[in-house]
Amino acid sequence: MYQIRLNPRDKTPKYRQIIQAVVADIERQYLRPNDQLPSISEMSAEYDLARDTVEKAYRELRERGYLTSVQGKGFYVIENSRARRRILLIFNKLSSYKKIIYYAFLEALQGQARVDLQIHHYNARLFEEIVESSLGHYNHYVVMPHFFYETDTVDVQEVLQKIPKGELLFLDKNLPGFSINTPAVFQDFERDIYEALVSLRPRLQRYGLLTLIFPSDGNYPPEIVKGFRLYCLAHSMPYRLCENALDEPIEPGTAYVVVEETDLAELIKKARQVGLVPGHEVGLISFNETTLKELLGITVVTTDFAAMGRTAAHLLQTGRCETIKNPFFVIERGSV
Repeated sequence: MYQIRLNPRDKTPKYRQIIQAVVADIERQYLRPNDQLPSISEMSAEYDLARDTVEKAYRELRERGYLTSVQGKGFYVIENSRARRRILLIFNKLSSYKKIIYYAFLEALQGQARVDLQIHHYNARLFEEIVESSLGHYNHYVVMPHFFYETDTVDVQEVLQKIPKGELLFLDKNLPGFSINTPAVFQDFERDIYEALVSLRPRLQRYGLLTLIFPSDGNYPPEIVKGFRLYCLAHSMPYRLCENALDEPIEPGTAYVVVEETDLAELIKKARQVGLVPGHEVGLISFNETTLKELLGITVVTTDFAAMGRTAAHLLQTGRCETIKNPFFVIERGSV
């Protein structure tokens, strides 16, 4: 008879432990199509569980497409249960770049799972609500852990710990202090911008000042500023920080690193108004590639968003528990 593994010291509710154990054994092919599970009565007696607990677990496994029940005979593993895995993506925001990640993730899965998408908008309270309402309904939770709002009232790590072990994957940003057993596909924002500027140093040396235009609304990782400062200090490059290009006069001999596309557009407009040519009198470096930046000849520093989605899908498909730094690269054009 099939033996389930329950941990009496685990604070996870017993019905969820049953679900997690059965799903894991199906995905490892320890349980195969048409295998029969113990009856509700047998499971209750064997593990000293209330019948309602076992019934709730079996009902959810049936709703999620893992089990079928036959009147008078019991519960059986469904033939195509592996194809019915459910994955919840929890993004910090929806943008053109996040869409690239999303569609690359779906393509890599090749229809082998149902994928739902939720957006927490950097809000820890909203994230908590999303997690609590979805627990037990998904096999995997892929989370972008960027939070700036309500973090003083919500313990994000405590919320993350509610997600069963083996079901969580971090995307875009890693939380190395959270758990050594949590896979991640992440950007190292500080190291990425530092190394990108190092690779551009031969071009940057023609400028007397490096300016980072970094919005103060909290929607961008502060590690970008750290990496920028580190480069400037390490290479004795005068620098300054400002919040937006609208209030920033464009100056010859200055190279600008721009996070927001609206600030890039403002700098291009101002340069044209005073006759400054990007790549000569001023330098322009923008975050993240777009077709428009390619057409305008703007140098970009960018993450490989499609690779991020594909790698995350591969980790879930193979069950590998790894932390993988996502590729980040420079596309040099004539603007610097």
